Amino acid sequence: MWRVPGLLCVRVARKSKFSGSWNRPAAFMSTLLINQPQYAWLKELGLREENDGVYNGSWGGRGEVITTYCPANNEPIARVRQASMADYEETVEKAREAWSIWADIPAPKRGEVVRQIGDALREKIQVLGSLVSLEMGKILVEGVGEVQEYVDVCDYAVGLSRMIGGPILPSERPGHALIEQWNPVGLVGIITAFNFPVAVYGWNNAIAMICGNACLWKGAPTTSLISVAVTKIIAKVLEDNKLPGAICSLTCGGADIGTAMAKDERVDLLSFTGSTQVGKQVALMVQERFGRSLLELGGNNAIIAFEDADLSLVVPSALFAAVGTAGQRCTTARRLFLHESIHDEVVNRLKKAYAQIRVGNPWDSNVLYGPLHTKQAVSMFLGAVEEAKKEGGTVVYGGKVMDRPGNYVEPTIVTGLDHDASIVHTETFAPILYVFKFKNEDEVFAWNNEVKQGLSSSIFTKDMGRIFRWLGPKGSDCGIVNVNIPTSGAEIGGAFGGEKHTGGGRESGSDAWKQYMRRSTCLWNMLYTFLLPALCSCNFS
Repeated sequence: MWRVPGLLCVRVARKSKFSGSWNRPAAFMSTLLINQPQYAWLKELGLREENDGVYNGSWGGRGEVITTYCPANNEPIARVRQASMADYEETVEKAREAWSIWADIPAPKRGEVVRQIGDALREKIQVLGSLVSLEMGKILVEGVGEVQEYVDVCDYAVGLSRMIGGPILPSERPGHALIEQWNPVGLVGIITAFNFPVAVYGWNNAIAMICGNACLWKGAPTTSLISVAVTKIIAKVLEDNKLPGAICSLTCGGADIGTAMAKDERVDLLSFTGSTQVGKQVALMVQERFGRSLLELGGNNAIIAFEDADLSLVVPSALFAAVGTAGQRCTTARRLFLHESIHDEVVNRLKKAYAQIRVGNPWDSNVLYGPLHTKQAVSMFLGAVEEAKKEGGTVVYGGKVMDRPGNYVEPTIVTGLDHDASIVHTETFAPILYVFKFKNEDEVFAWNNEVKQGLSSSIFTKDMGRIFRWLGPKGSDCGIVNVNIPTSGAEIGGAFGGEKHTGGGRESGSDAWKQYMRRSTCLWNMLYTFLLPALCSCNFS
């Protein structure tokens, strides 16, 4: 109800039409941030006043022109021309042609190209991280860290390029081999969200590439400059290796492009990151054509602190998980369950910690808390706070919009709600933490699992038996099950994803590479003998 619904489409200012709070005629004058001296560094990424939003070996775009805005001040940054449906058709065809070349390259050599992409990103990590802060709104250390995740996944993928493959299994037939063969699926469509405009693409792109796939990317419209900048870096590496640029294609766009990708049989796998609401629509469209989808959707994540928890860990962990990225991570902690014996003390400590959060421009290295991404997100934050009050909650910290330019809201703590209140079971993409008392383990494990999403969860305890119960079949039903560490901050070496309404997809590490490949079972008769009649007691004479 309150969550940003985007990811097939996010409402942005369009050249042909303005409405509501997006009516920004200044965006088409000299007030663009990219033309101001303090933002001259944007041109180091190859960005201009107006940028092409389609790449398939060459840059172009025949769709609408949108303007992206800085969430910290709502000033226009630059413009991007989106893909038309004709651009989309052309790009898909070129991507599939490029795949036929890429798939023939041995996996370790594909890994070498991905290594070079990682190195190219490393060289631009500070300036690209600054763009993430400027256009998305997350603080600088998170913006740089997000680019670092892409770099790390590239490093991981390089090693993986020499290890992917299937086993040779024992055959019950003499002189036969039973082989499991893995091949690339073909074209991987990647639709990413505004909140991780670099890292999520990286998780998918690096692994998909070493598996032998071509990629087609559609980022969130409100972070189109980031999509263009990242693609320019990748395109240069492909060009230097005399490879088709369409191996990593880009079509910036809205719902029309996202829907086309979901319905297109030429897109062999569609990876979608976004809201559960839109994810359901994507899943249905892909399933209608019996296609493959990899879904990373909502997360109504919980932290549980037992009476034996180390409170010096609990308080900063809860703050980091609830307030980081202004509550706009899919792994953000939205529910905090505290044993009744420590509830009041933890809430008081949290209030003091919240009061010390440094707020400001996200690209300031001293700032720890930035704005929400859009004005619509601010409205949904206010709606959720009011709904929580109506349902019996008490706002013990925050709850208001900050009196400053941009989309800033106060990080908020709400107590006194029932664990199963409607607003609690509604994921709100904002820094609102609902705090509850619990009495015993069985009760709180059930509360953790009662929401529809199943992404991330965490407990704080020193009881080893409880930890193993938490990790076991009657413990957390989430895809990420942490102990004495927050719900956010996943490492790239593990498979990332969740269960239930989170979608079931897995990205990044472990064996997530298998989602980007198709498996064949091969029975090989090496002796050229026909043993089937003997095996089935048939007589063909």
